[in-house]
Amino acid sequence: MNYLAHSYLSYKNPELIIGNFIADSIQGNRFEGLTEGMVSGIRLHRKIDTFTDSHPVYLTSKHRFSKEFDKYSGVLMDIIYDHYLAKNFHLYSELSLQEYATSVYLLLEDHYQYLPEHAKRFYGYMTERNILFHYSSLDGIESVLTHLSHRIRNRFELQKAVPILEKEYLEIEEEFFLFFDDLQAFCKIQPELSGL
Repeated sequence: MNYLAHSYLSYKNPELIIGNFIADSIQGNRFEGLTEGMVSGIRLHRKIDTFTDSHPVYLTSKHRFSKEFDKYSGVLMDIIYDHYLAKNFHLYSELSLQEYATSVYLLLEDHYQYLPEHAKRFYGYMTERNILFHYSSLDGIESVLTHLSHRIRNRFELQKAVPILEKEYLEIEEEFFLFFDDLQAFCKIQPELSGL
């Protein structure tokens, strides 16, 4: 899962949201300067990734892109599943997607000093382009994938996955719903979320 799902699965806990956001920028257990809640967010992020990477429904979706995109098919699926969450956000939250995105941006801004350099750079890109909101459209996904492609050393053109997504759109959406139900149930029994 990608940034929208990771923040959502923190279930409104500010420190978990921050930890989930910075997790990919933290090596091993180098938690110096972070609060206990942020460390819990990093641990929850890693559990979500492990659960996702081994889930049979997620793997079914990922397989649709494996032949053409090989090792990048997982990156694609994380972003594509975030698209379905964004598109259907009204089913999961009383806030509109834009209201929710704005609340996450403001939270990260208020705790900017905790963000590692890589996370700070992505925060700038994310807020400038309102990425969490634009995940909801295929144009937004194509833009994100194009930007990501420019950062890959061999310029793998991830945006070429969009026609495959369009062709199999409804099938992948059904897979997302099945998977996300299981992922939410998994998260809610994790100790990081106890008492929320």
